[in-house]
Amino acid sequence: MLRRPSAEPEPASKAAVQSDAGIRVMIVDDSLTVRTIFKRMVESDQRMTIAGTASSAERAIAQLAKTPADVILLDLEMPGMGGLEALPAILDTAGNAQVLVVSSLTEDGAEATVAALSMGAAETMLKPRPGGFNETYRTQLLDKIYALGGSAAEAAQPDANASNKARIGSAPRRGKRPEVLAIGASTGGIHALNLMLRQIRPDFDLPILITQHLPASFVPVFARQIEVASARKTVIAEDGREIRKGEVTIASGLGHLIVRRSGERLITKTSVEPVPSGCLPSVDPMLSSLSAACEGRVLAVILSGMGRDGLKGAQELVDNGGTIYAQNAETSAVWGMPGAVTKAGLTSLIGSPEDLGRAVAVPLPIAAAK
Repeated sequence: MLRRPSAEPEPASKAAVQSDAGIRVMIVDDSLTVRTIFKRMVESDQRMTIAGTASSAERAIAQLAKTPADVILLDLEMPGMGGLEALPAILDTAGNAQVLVVSSLTEDGAEATVAALSMGAAETMLKPRPGGFNETYRTQLLDKIYALGGSAAEAAQPDANASNKARIGSAPRRGKRPEVLAIGASTGGIHALNLMLRQIRPDFDLPILITQHLPASFVPVFARQIEVASARKTVIAEDGREIRKGEVTIASGLGHLIVRRSGERLITKTSVEPVPSGCLPSVDPMLSSLSAACEGRVLAVILSGMGRDGLKGAQELVDNGGTIYAQNAETSAVWGMPGAVTKAGLTSLIGSPEDLGRAVAVPLPIAAAK
């Protein structure tokens, strides 16, 4: 249910409460070699434990019905029922578990990978070629598992200094009337975006800008998917492209989506300038440039994502009269990005993606004469 920030701390994420043994990981892959390597990697981290392994999606579903898991490593290309076909049943059976797609298709099969993300998988990671299961890969894998199954719980705890600032007063923040809707997301964000965009009314005609952390090779597939979910023409940002009402513009993946004003028009520009978050594309440049180009007349939504990307841009936007909505912790795969803006006291509304989609067409009361 949509609500203003309250004094009660949010639950961490969709992830189930971990057992005393740590984050419970299930490995689903038809290769015995891969299952063995992943099992050793997981067992090398004291924060994690193996909930089970399965050589097929069918066996994984049967195991999950009896054995709970917090994070599931899922291969997409398997004999019998493939990972993509099995994903809905896995999510339904596993309850609140997070799915990390680890597949050779992650690089070459953008269609399958983006489809998995839109269906509810939280994150993807490339399965390396033989010899690629090195220490660097192990670190990256364990970091992703921990982010999905563990660090979200820590991130969701309200900061003592920011808590009061985030929650003082019952009156909603009064911002300027928006002329653009901007959305930032990362881990778990593609599923959230699909849910949110399907709830936006057809008569909502503000231009929609999206920065989703995603490799450039996935962006064309992602854009097609967003066009279906939003029922709006969807384009990929490029230098000099005009932002039009009723259209969706997506960061290219090759750089940040920057907005500049040219007379009465808003124009997109791509930038590769480094940003503190290290993300490319990053949400911060999109929000910061929109704040300047639109003089704060922006409604921004921060969806599920790891880290704090978007916080700096959101602060600039709010200081300039803009409005920030954020996804709640209960429905976020990782409450890092939405949690950061919430704890900083920048959010006017917190809710599920569906709630936020319904709310964007009915903005909070605006400040007079703005």
